Amino acid sequence: MILLRVILLLALGLSASVLGALYLFQRHLIYPGAFRAGLGEGERRVPAGTEAVTVTTADGRRLYGLWRAPEPGRGVVLTFHGNGSLPEPHAARFSSGVWRDAGWGSLAIAYGGYPGSTGSPSEAGLIEDGMAADRFVSHRAPGAPILLHGHSMGAAVAVAVAARAPHLGLYLEAPFVSLARLVGEHSPLLPGLLLRDTWRSDRRIGEAAGRILIVHGTNDPVIPVAHGRDLAAMAGPRAQFVAVPGDHVSLLGQRDAEAEATFRPVRSAEPIPAMPR
Repeated sequence: MILLRVILLLALGLSASVLGALYLFQRHLIYPGAFRAGLGEGERRVPAGTEAVTVTTADGRRLYGLWRAPEPGRGVVLTFHGNGSLPEPHAARFSSGVWRDAGWGSLAIAYGGYPGSTGSPSEAGLIEDGMAADRFVSHRAPGAPILLHGHSMGAAVAVAVAARAPHLGLYLEAPFVSLARLVGEHSPLLPGLLLRDTWRSDRRIGEAAGRILIVHGTNDPVIPVAHGRDLAAMAGPRAQFVAVPGDHVSLLGQRDAEAEATFRPVRSAEPIPAMPR
């Protein structure tokens, strides 16, 4: 009996230690791109057609960004990358192809604590990063409509910004309903109360204005396709959900042509495009 009690106490102590470590270091898991070795000098490549800029947050942090000005009468894609990524791929994507041909501008930022940016990541911090980027666009391109785009964690940032700032619409790829639900699905034994950042897009999506296009890969092992479908249902009839073949990464850009046509700011002689199917 004494041995059993000792084993139980050791097990409880170990469990408490593991849970304590998870609580203290959870942001290393949620925002892994901020805790990897940074890019060395000369390793950063500015995509063609963009320029490196500094975006300053309300609390004085300096964010690395990649900017492309729009043509007159066109909009700007404000794009937010996933938690393990960097702004360069999105900057290259939205400054080329159908987006460039239609005259869109773009801004992609590195979140606080990510390579090139000061500070450290948190839910409140990333939302302020998004708001600072929104203010930067409004300053650099006054009056230009802003399309908010995000992939994965970036989709949660885009939704949070949409709930706070005027925007043209939301283009979301592989979003999650909430981080609490996602963590619960991947690790059902972990207490949800341990989460410091819950990212409740389900509570924020109703505050977003305009059209919403949600694209999700049918074989996404990171964020199940049900998250995108459920988030679209929560947004109501102004949201369009599209499931495409692919995983968490290969889905990127599959619906860009339709998205560009859907969200393109309408000039006086242009018809208003229908939502993609």
